[in-house]
Amino acid sequence: MKILAVIPARGGSKGIPRKNVRLMNGKPLLCYSIDNAKSCDFITDVVVTTDDDEIMGVSILHDTEFIDRGKDLADDQVTLDPVIYDAVQKMEERKNEKYDIVITLQPTSPLLKSSTLEKAIESFLADDKDSYISAVNKAHLTWSKNENHYSPNYESRVNRQQLPPVYFETGAFFISRRECIKPSSRLGENVSVFEVPEEEAVDIDNIQDWVVCEQALKKKRIVFRTDGHKTLGMGHIYHCLTLAYNLTGHEVMFVLDEQCREGVEKVVSRHLPHTLIKDDEDFYEFLEVWKPDVIVNDCLDTSKEYMLKLKSLAGRVVTIEDLGDGAEHADAIVNALYDGEKAPGNVFSGEKYVCLRDEFLINHPKEFSGKVETVLVMFGGTDPSELTKKIYISALRLNQDYPHIQFIIITGSGYDNEKNGIRTIEEKNILVLNNLKRLSDYMKKADLAFTSQGRTVFELASLGIPSVVLAQNEREQLHKFAQMQNGFLNLGLGKNISSETIEATFKWMVDNRQIRSEMRDLMLKHDLKKGINRVVDIILKEED
Repeated sequence: MKILAVIPARGGSKGIPRKNVRLMNGKPLLCYSIDNAKSCDFITDVVVTTDDDEIMGVSILHDTEFIDRGKDLADDQVTLDPVIYDAVQKMEERKNEKYDIVITLQPTSPLLKSSTLEKAIESFLADDKDSYISAVNKAHLTWSKNENHYSPNYESRVNRQQLPPVYFETGAFFISRRECIKPSSRLGENVSVFEVPEEEAVDIDNIQDWVVCEQALKKKRIVFRTDGHKTLGMGHIYHCLTLAYNLTGHEVMFVLDEQCREGVEKVVSRHLPHTLIKDDEDFYEFLEVWKPDVIVNDCLDTSKEYMLKLKSLAGRVVTIEDLGDGAEHADAIVNALYDGEKAPGNVFSGEKYVCLRDEFLINHPKEFSGKVETVLVMFGGTDPSELTKKIYISALRLNQDYPHIQFIIITGSGYDNEKNGIRTIEEKNILVLNNLKRLSDYMKKADLAFTSQGRTVFELASLGIPSVVLAQNEREQLHKFAQMQNGFLNLGLGKNISSETIEATFKWMVDNRQIRSEMRDLMLKHDLKKGINRVVDIILKEED
């Protein structure tokens, strides 16, 4: 079976000058169709038909035959049918043989995958059709106009998925049996469409199409390896979710330990692609199959062996808050919670690389209140040290002297309010909320906050909320941002802090308007809203 692929590439493009030879994501546009054709085992010969010396030069550079079509076939008004007919005739003379199938491959479809082309040819060979046209299903509710009257092209208004298919030609390929190739047509009597994925269907006709294609070709496959559970907390999960939301246009995948149910449930609830593993060996096997461009490792204290293995399975490895021996072997270390002098490797560290969630990027601090009316209590998604309960018990006592102050206690998805005896008590002015999707609206109401020493401190700082900090564990105490010079009163390791100290601190903060005002000013001196862009650039290797 002899199959010829003809790539028509005229030199006179006006909408995008030199369109066929301009660099699309680093290589000439024409070369995407050349590479697709050459990678296909079914195709016997590939030829470019053109009127342009520069296109001929690119063809030679890529070891591809070309035909110098006459000027009569290069005019704007000439359709492709005579151009393809001319190319087939000249190639049959050149090769001294007759082809069985002719494929027209347009150079303006750089997103078409070679695997899709292979499937189309394979399907065509097994079919009895004379011609295949590449098409995409774009079923929509459409209307027609007849003089001044508009009428629907559908019987009933239903969701798009329920509409009958409507196929648009993509122009990517046109497969015909040789006998169908004539000066005025390439269509046989028995025609079918071959549906291509929508992401492969862009046909470059204008600058907007070019931009869309170039962005798609820059798309990277990014794996987030992270976990969340009762002991570890949920900060790593939330951090990776924030990054994933800011990598629109790229293909992301979460890899999670199947035993860490709290983290798995959170990712599942956000409808993000994920896969579950049992151990590191499972992870390595997944990477070998999925072949990511980037691995973002948000698991603590990696080993040298682990990191070197990741490096062998992806082009780039970025590790987050990693104090292990493996960190120095990563391509980048991002440690927003540690200051520059303490971060291992001293790579990308400190508040400059804080990743605030969208709701905090668009929210604004409220006006300072001289009187404390609302106190926020929030200790993360799982609160492993049970600091919420400690503050809750103190709040019950404090209500006797401060009945006008409302305590808003927010617990996470991994925290069991009922088991811990935490509940709303309206007569004590205590409101308990669990697993909120949007925290900033409640945080913004607060005049004072009690929190742990993780990423929440940056969110509170972005809203200028004077805060008392109790660390969940010794590792959290290494996070240096939550100190008085940045507007935080840090009491140290939470499990060592007595209820008497908590209550005395509360009273002192409530009674000291000037202190709270100064703490707020210190917080708002920090610009924390650009960190997410910096970290995304590091992941995509746009910053080194």
